[in-house]
Amino acid sequence: MPANTFMFDAYGTLFDVHAAVARAGVSLGENAAAISQLWRTKQLEYSWTTTLIGGFDDFWTLTERGLDFALARHGVADPALKQALLDAYLNLDAYPDVAPLLARLKARRLTTAIFTNGTRRMVDAAIAAAGLADLIDHVVTVEAVRAYKPAPAVYAAAQAAVGAGQPRDIVLVSSNRWDVAGAAAFGFTAVWVNRAGLPNEYPGHDPVAVVADLTALQSFSTA
Repeated sequence: MPANTFMFDAYGTLFDVHAAVARAGVSLGENAAAISQLWRTKQLEYSWTTTLIGGFDDFWTLTERGLDFALARHGVADPALKQALLDAYLNLDAYPDVAPLLARLKARRLTTAIFTNGTRRMVDAAIAAAGLADLIDHVVTVEAVRAYKPAPAVYAAAQAAVGAGQPRDIVLVSSNRWDVAGAAAFGFTAVWVNRAGLPNEYPGHDPVAVVADLTALQSFSTA
């Protein structure tokens, strides 16, 4: 894998998007998992829709709107609970395989980056909470482009932000198959972290590798 920059999606790849409900949503009871999944689904749906219609609202705004919908869909009207869930989202748990891999990449003098739909405030809070600041060289958000993944313009901006000469010089690692498809279409060396064991999709825009978690990346060779 002839690349010297490893660029990671944040939400779902490095940080567990369901940790907020797990930590602050105990009162949701048997609806907790469904609400967490719907929250994530709507958050992403809103990002794609706003890009397609030529608008832009930042990811924190979309995150709050997604939570509003998920709670309303399940008949939950509790402002204090909503705020607790939003606060927890700023401090999501990193998966246990994240820090060891980043430390290994840094030890090999490879460049590490986060490339995210999230706002800089959101991702900086997550990085700080997980203690990853010393392991990340670049944080790239879509805010300057005012569009969301998988729009080609955001991958171009990410390449420029880390100073890569060619798209193939970047290994883009994501748990989101649609993000992998966008990265592959742009020319990144795309790796799908299939944490949930989902079936493949988006044929023709395929990853160079599919792994169950980040530990498998430790054995990838680089030039």
